[in-house]
Amino acid sequence: MSDFTDGSDQPQKSPQHKEVDKSGTILAGAMQEFIKSGYTAASMDRIAVAAGVSKPTLYSYFRDKAGLFAALIQKMTLGSHNSRLFENEQLLQLPLRDVLKQIATASLEKMSGKQPLFTLIRLIIGESGRFPALAQTFVRNGEKPMLEELSYLFANHPDLKAGDPEVLARCFHGSIVHYIILQEILHGRDIVPLERDRFINGLIDLIVGERSFDPDQELQ
Repeated sequence: MSDFTDGSDQPQKSPQHKEVDKSGTILAGAMQEFIKSGYTAASMDRIAVAAGVSKPTLYSYFRDKAGLFAALIQKMTLGSHNSRLFENEQLLQLPLRDVLKQIATASLEKMSGKQPLFTLIRLIIGESGRFPALAQTFVRNGEKPMLEELSYLFANHPDLKAGDPEVLARCFHGSIVHYIILQEILHGRDIVPLERDRFINGLIDLIVGERSFDPDQELQ
């Protein structure tokens, strides 16, 4: 019997799949250590222990702690943003209101209750003064692609004649980010509650320019 089988009928993982699994195991252990100790106090020794790998194995995948943290940021951000979805020409044929509702709803659903990601964001903000490159990695991999795609949508959708699509993209995306920070990261949902659908619909009203109105008031 081959050394690579265990007598079961389960298909064996390819070497490439094993490499991905090992990298994921290391990143999971690193996340535990960064949550426990923060970026500055975390050490590659303790990350290796948390991940259950040897130090040579750890260094064979990641050159140093900064590179490991950058890879963790990339994994967390690209996990929820892995395609050029909004540059799909088909979306330009749908009503802008429907497209924006899809984007806002998907963004909030993906972020809701994602405590590891919230912890990572807290770490990045807390360490951004001493390690600006880490914060820039987060912006480059997470925020920049989203802003570019929204800018493309606002610049090209026939339902909207935006004077500055980039500013509009920041207003739309920034409102969603602020909602997440206030409700989830800063635990403000009981202090300044705002129901999610009400927030989404109101935000889209501001962008699209549509609003409900009382015909009697309009005649006054």
